[in-house]
Amino acid sequence: MKIGRYLHQGMPLTCVIFNGKVQKVDSALSVIDILNLPIAERNALESSAGRRHRMPIEEVQFLPPVEPRAMRDFLTFEAHVAGMKKSFDGDGTVPEAWFEAPGYYFMNPWSLYGATDGVPIPPLTQRLDFELEAAIVVKKMARNITSEQAGDYIAGYCIFNDWSARDIQGREMQVGLGPNKGKDFANTLGPWITTPDELEQYREGDRLDLEMVVKVNDVEYGRDSLKNMSWSFEELLAHAARGTNVGAGDVLASGTAGMGAMSEHWSRSKQHDTPAPLQVGDVVEMTIEGLGSIRNTVVAGDSPNPEYRVPPARRTYSEDRL
Repeated sequence: MKIGRYLHQGMPLTCVIFNGKVQKVDSALSVIDILNLPIAERNALESSAGRRHRMPIEEVQFLPPVEPRAMRDFLTFEAHVAGMKKSFDGDGTVPEAWFEAPGYYFMNPWSLYGATDGVPIPPLTQRLDFELEAAIVVKKMARNITSEQAGDYIAGYCIFNDWSARDIQGREMQVGLGPNKGKDFANTLGPWITTPDELEQYREGDRLDLEMVVKVNDVEYGRDSLKNMSWSFEELLAHAARGTNVGAGDVLASGTAGMGAMSEHWSRSKQHDTPAPLQVGDVVEMTIEGLGSIRNTVVAGDSPNPEYRVPPARRTYSEDRL
């Protein structure tokens, strides 16, 4: 099943994608509720979809397929880690701590964009970048599960773009906490959720050999395979759920594929303006085999005070006070 959400006459609707068309599902159930139904009931809903409304995919404004309460972005492609280490401190050595356990940070669930939405450029950045990723959506509460059990908790897979303001991010991460404003302004999730059974033909052990490609203005910038993740999604979910709750509808993203961001081109070529950072009007398209495509245009920022920033910190510490 390929299941998602779209906007029609101002109303969010649930749909399945079949034969190149978006077909409305006649049910008040949410996407996650439908994916948790017994297979016979789910199939019945799918087979009856489109009787009241259907549209070609190209004419649809897709919404993010879920509205998660929490989103975690991992860092699972070793090639990207090496590239980013060069970008931030000039050393491409992957730290030993990275190999011990999959690291992640939390993202802003209120900043999700759909597969074809315009994405506003955030304030105070001159180095807007993209990140080519895949993500899973969790279908039921997970806590203290093993990686062998985790497959039963995965609703399906989406394409994910973790938009990044690299100049802001670089300054923030010098503090040892973050990123925050360098990342919290936009993520794209979509175009729909593809259920695991549709991807079995691509499976190699606990990985999926899905080709990943990113283009800007129809020029290819990066290509990789999802099988090159250093941890499987099942391992990521088990790690995230250790001693805590990962909720239904939550999103876990893979982290950036190798050469899946402009920043890797900048660091590996030692040319920090080639290719040029994203500008208003640029179109970023990501395609992952079996999952579809997302295509977003960078649009002008929407901040009424684009140059606003908080003042520098008031200094309160001195050794004399100890």
